[in-house]
Amino acid sequence: MTKMEKYVKMRQETEIGMMKIQIGDEVLMEPIRVNVRLDYRGEPRPGKIFFGRKNVIERAEAVRERQVALWRNVPLQGIIIEDIDLSLEVYVVRETEKRRDCEIAYAPVILTIRTESIEDLIPLLMNNEFRRIEFLSPENIQIHRLEMERLLFKLNQTFQQEIKKIEGYYA
Repeated sequence: MTKMEKYVKMRQETEIGMMKIQIGDEVLMEPIRVNVRLDYRGEPRPGKIFFGRKNVIERAEAVRERQVALWRNVPLQGIIIEDIDLSLEVYVVRETEKRRDCEIAYAPVILTIRTESIEDLIPLLMNNEFRRIEFLSPENIQIHRLEMERLLFKLNQTFQQEIKKIEGYYA
């Protein structure tokens, strides 16, 4: 049996959107569910000296609202967004940027996601806004060798695309 035939057989054994979970002798199928935290950045406008902080917070909230509207309305292949949590407060961080001190606001969002495979999470995790991921289910994940190869290949492709974007920006 060739590698491809083994891979096809393994994919047929696992249902789409489910991970095999072994509890004792029993093998169950369960979807992958994760919480992903994204922090959207609100930067100060040039020329605002006195009332900059409130303006920065409002800008971060506006960016968050715009992105949440996209998450709600634009479908992603292999990803189902179950819940969007906006309850976390906007926080402000002091950063030194180009020899000047300024306040940057971050508006956090927590997405509860159900996905077909770990591979489908990679584009989401490559965002600049990505801060944290928490696996809700399954408790333990066993990845077949071929699945791991696919995951690493997809990760490499994504990195290569990001490098090309950066090279095109600076060229």
